[in-house]
Amino acid sequence: MPRKLRGMSEPLNSLLQRAEALIERLDALLPSPHQAPIAEPDWAASKAYRYRKRAASVWATGWLEPVRHIGVIGLADLKEVDTQKERFERNLAQFVRGRTANNVLLSGARGTGKSSLVKAGLNAFADRGLRLIEVDKADLIDLPDLVELVAARPERFIVFCDDLSFDDGEPGYKALKSMLDGTVSASGDNVLIVATSNRRHLLPEYHADNKSYTHTADGELHPGEAVEEKISLSERFGLWISFYPFSQNEYLAIVAQWLQHFGVSAPAIAAAQPEALVWALERGSRSGRVAYQFARDYSGRDPAGRDHV
Repeated sequence: MPRKLRGMSEPLNSLLQRAEALIERLDALLPSPHQAPIAEPDWAASKAYRYRKRAASVWATGWLEPVRHIGVIGLADLKEVDTQKERFERNLAQFVRGRTANNVLLSGARGTGKSSLVKAGLNAFADRGLRLIEVDKADLIDLPDLVELVAARPERFIVFCDDLSFDDGEPGYKALKSMLDGTVSASGDNVLIVATSNRRHLLPEYHADNKSYTHTADGELHPGEAVEEKISLSERFGLWISFYPFSQNEYLAIVAQWLQHFGVSAPAIAAAQPEALVWALERGSRSGRVAYQFARDYSGRDPAGRDHV
């Protein structure tokens, strides 16, 4: 307990008491040398888990929460991304068979199917032992504990971080960088890290970075340290898969696929095209996400007077 020290003024005593109280509070947040490991979840409860932390402290012990309802989406449901599907599926097949495979960075335009491709891959290979653990970027500092938790399991695990990007100085950045080079490749051979991002290099890029480039005597252009640091993390993902904005025809093909999925007849799908284009114009995007949202709206309306199946 804070105590009054003899011979000291009241203001100084008050300051010391507040300092001691602050130290006691900080001690409670510091990690214990015998901090409890992550508890084993019920591995039969689901094929996907989310890593959670109850307390606000970064030192709190986390746990794996089973995902009870996983989106029913297959690889065949994803349209206009055939090249991306082929590369991702081939890498997953190698990983599930116990062969060498690369950690994956899915990057590019928003709403083009990056996260959906991961879910579809899980659904495609779950019956062969593939499992998924979703981790928020703030919890990436716990990656070594997660890898240790699953190291002895017979399943193959995707550690998945969705919409990943870092601001300068975030702690998860160095943890992920270290894991991509170290623990995952050395001892976590049943773990594959998969991340999606709208940023190719996962860090913000500024115009000032261009000033760090230097020219050599032979005319070559070399990036400075700031640029190299931004590139170094994404470089550690062995497989880059890029996604691009859809053309109008590609967007309409995705709309048609989702309307068919929701039970809309072929004549009604053709009639819906002008509305689908207006919907995309209002949203300012011709993405797969926008196509899916339009299809949900259109197929959910009163079918009276429309040619539904």
